[in-house]
Amino acid sequence: MTDNVWTRWPSREALSRRGVSGARRALGWCGRLFAAGMLLWTTFTGGRLAMWGAAAAAAGVLVCGVAGWAFFRTTLHHRLLPSAALLTGLLGLALVGHLSGLRIPALVLWCACAVVAMERLPLAVAVPAAGVGLGAYAAVNNDAWLTTVATTVGIALAGYVLRLDAEARGGALRLLAQERAARVAEAESAALAERTRIARDIHDVLAHSLSAQLAHLEAARLLIESGAERDKILERVVAARGMAREGLAETRQALSALRGEMSPLEDFLSELVATADRADVTVSGERTPLPAEASQAVRRVAQEAMTNVRKHAPGAKVHIRLEYAEHQVMLDVRDSGGSPGELTGTGAGYGLLGMRERAELLGGSLEAGPGEEGFVVTLKVPV
Repeated sequence: MTDNVWTRWPSREALSRRGVSGARRALGWCGRLFAAGMLLWTTFTGGRLAMWGAAAAAAGVLVCGVAGWAFFRTTLHHRLLPSAALLTGLLGLALVGHLSGLRIPALVLWCACAVVAMERLPLAVAVPAAGVGLGAYAAVNNDAWLTTVATTVGIALAGYVLRLDAEARGGALRLLAQERAARVAEAESAALAERTRIARDIHDVLAHSLSAQLAHLEAARLLIESGAERDKILERVVAARGMAREGLAETRQALSALRGEMSPLEDFLSELVATADRADVTVSGERTPLPAEASQAVRRVAQEAMTNVRKHAPGAKVHIRLEYAEHQVMLDVRDSGGSPGELTGTGAGYGLLGMRERAELLGGSLEAGPGEEGFVVTLKVPV
């Protein structure tokens, strides 16, 4: 339902003084004080007021001031009946002043009522009220009719211009408040996304570490069941403990990477293949700085692929290729294949599935399957 322009109040932001500069406020107060001083001067220097008349005039000025303040408060809270009653009272006081011989103060008060009505009331009420005030002004004014018409029209337009100016200021304040709220919501969303990213990365690190530990512990169990020598069993237990330590170190590394304190990706891959017997890495293309999430995805996929080789094709030769292309980075991990290891049946198979989900969240892709000789894992991430 559209808002009716005739019954719509000016916004509370427009009726308040919020957003008004200090210089503009000072100028407004100077104008009000000057007008009040001139009104008092013309009221009490006419020479036609006796002592009781001067007291009545002073009381009338005080009542006008209080009624004007109350009018500003009631219009600020969009209370129509009290506002209309106060404005009617002010117009009546101007009439009483005119009948008492205070012509100039009455003219000023009628014009002021017309201006504030156009500025602060719904137009359905403001136009008739301004018409009454300006009609009274035109009826008692002694100027030429053309001057009177021009004055009344100018006063009405001045009130409406003040209304438009206040509405523009109120609209700017509302837009500013909405922008601030949007920034707060954006900051909260970014914080939530950051927490989700950290949780996902730590999950991947721990999943990789625990999977490797499980592989070594499962090997130790099989050795125990087969009656193997104590040194071989101990070797598997020590390896599991080493994987636990590596998992903690990788968790710290993930947090450091998310803070922007990551080592170069090429150095990470070189350290990764250094722990394997038959593995190498090659890098091609012009190196491009990667976002934290993209870099972490490449690292996690490389680790998961190496873990799968140790589990399913122990002793196989592994070749890792990192290629920087236009707008994307590609990681290709392929092994030469081999006989299934004793840990082939361990694990739930969720490692590469999690990596595929991570790649899709980044707008990339992950393909894993048999190659010409062994198994191939290919990750593509946009940068």
